[in-house]
Amino acid sequence: MDFSRLLADRTKGMEASAIREILKVASSPDVISLAGGLPAAETFPVDELPDLLRAALDRYGSAALQYDASEGFGPLREALVPHLAARGVTATADDILITSGSQGALDGLGKVLLSRGDIVAVEAPTYLGALQAFNPYQPAYVEIETDDDGLVPVSLDRILEDQRVKFVYAVPTFQNPTGRTLSMGRRRQVAEILQRHDALLVEDDPYSDLRYVGEPVAPVKSLAPDHVVYLSTLSKTFAPGLRVGLCVAPVELQRWLVIARQGVDLHTTTLSQALAAEYIRGGLLDARLPATIALYRARRQALIDALEAYMPEGFRWTQPEGGMFIWVTGPRDLDTERLYAAAIARGVAFVPGRFFFADPSQGRSTLRMNFTAAEPDVIREAIRLLADAIHETSRDSTQGVVADER
Repeated sequence: MDFSRLLADRTKGMEASAIREILKVASSPDVISLAGGLPAAETFPVDELPDLLRAALDRYGSAALQYDASEGFGPLREALVPHLAARGVTATADDILITSGSQGALDGLGKVLLSRGDIVAVEAPTYLGALQAFNPYQPAYVEIETDDDGLVPVSLDRILEDQRVKFVYAVPTFQNPTGRTLSMGRRRQVAEILQRHDALLVEDDPYSDLRYVGEPVAPVKSLAPDHVVYLSTLSKTFAPGLRVGLCVAPVELQRWLVIARQGVDLHTTTLSQALAAEYIRGGLLDARLPATIALYRARRQALIDALEAYMPEGFRWTQPEGGMFIWVTGPRDLDTERLYAAAIARGVAFVPGRFFFADPSQGRSTLRMNFTAAEPDVIREAIRLLADAIHETSRDSTQGVVADER
């Protein structure tokens, strides 16, 4: 049977995740992966989980295994109120929608907000998973300029002045893929711009608990609450496999997000939510976070030190204050997809940067590296091998030019 004739038009905008395909290769035991955005497995509360499960079942009984409200498990929503307040997000339990990871919220926003051809303004580069969530709804993208300090407010203002944008999507804190953080001054500018244009921002904030240096910066949600949908997740600080995310949106939009997810999965897994509620209310998240931060701080520094020791002239990289990623920019003639093949041959994986741009012609000389999932000595060896691959591809490119000239 020819199933291609049955597919909906929206599948034309759907592609397999480039990172997921890369991770298939990187999962080989012979490959050091700096590709995926994976938390370190040793941060997962494996030893505490039996006690968490018993506490959840003792407290909630069969309710932890039953169908539940689409908005989310009540005790988890209540536990998240002070957790969000510590970040600067004021919300009641009724304001919080629990989702299947923040990815579930991104898909829901695409479903309720986007019609074919609607314009979404995104950073350049931006989070690949957001593009994948929005693409089936067939939007058009306009890219907001960025610099070493993140999103450029003047560029956002110009875009909102000139175009009819359905919403803006951004990761202001420890951005994926660059690791950059928007300063408080720029956040105030963004908030003023949103309010002046009556525009909506989807603020994705999965990493702000993972700060290694510097002082916390309040989310844009705290500055323009009626113009921001705030997303976060427990994937980076509890366990990604439990798929617990959260969304705080203006009331009318939240209502539509609830309706949209009822036809998809009814609600996020109740047992996962009950475990998360006990993890937060029992103080385990706060108790375990310092050790996670110390672990990641050392790995971040190991990657920065290795880049400084081994990378050839002409390369530069971000030095994020937190999060999980470092963004590397090479010479303009570098092709990081070609470099990826040479690196894999040496047993190292990263993500070529072009996958993070709405315009795929951009970012050919860039790449993203994750530092949270590998130990410092492994990171150092990976960068040494990557530098060898860079020298090889540079040499091959030079020889190719000479051959062409002949």
